Amino acid sequence: MVKLTMIARVTDGLPLAEGLDDGRDVKDAEMYKQQVKALFKNLASGHNDASRMSIETGPYIFHYIIEGRVCYLTMCDRSYPKKLAFQYLEDLKNEFERVNGPQIETAARPYAFIKFDTFIQKTKKLYQDTRTQRNIAKLNDELYEVHQIMTRNVQEVLGVGEKLDQVSQMSSRLTSESRVYADKARDLNRQALIRKWAPVAIVLGVVFLLFWIKTKLW
Repeated sequence: MVKLTMIARVTDGLPLAEGLDDGRDVKDAEMYKQQVKALFKNLASGHNDASRMSIETGPYIFHYIIEGRVCYLTMCDRSYPKKLAFQYLEDLKNEFERVNGPQIETAARPYAFIKFDTFIQKTKKLYQDTRTQRNIAKLNDELYEVHQIMTRNVQEVLGVGEKLDQVSQMSSRLTSESRVYADKARDLNRQALIRKWAPVAIVLGVVFLLFWIKTKLW
């Protein structure tokens, strides 16, 4: 099933529209939305410039197409047919370009075309059930093939694994440095205690010695 749908401008990663009711039945939906936004930023910086791609993330797959400097992305269950996912995106692309084409480049605020959610929701319903006659026909349509579309992993695309390694190394370094700091702090405290109480100990020792000598003389 289609879980999330987001549309963004590739040149700067600006989100243009999304499915407002999307993600309600998705655990950690915000995490996946953050991954999508990170992907949009990568695209804006010139990374992952394939015009069509599938990206595995947890139990889901992101599918996206780029056309006219706009990225149309959806997240589906892994079991959802890849062909239907990309035809769903094609339908969104065609309507979005038809309705909003002239304003896409000049949009200055996020979600400037949020009203497009109406079309997203209507189209999503058409693609939810893969067993309908309409969708079966689309699956059998040989004019639209998706076999050559690359599938990658989200860690590979976003560099998450590398960033996690860097965080882990930093954490280990901080832990090691904190141990050294704690040892030095204990030494300093010990020295401070010695400086503070050494004179008292000396005085007490002298008093005790004088008392002992006096006792022996008597």
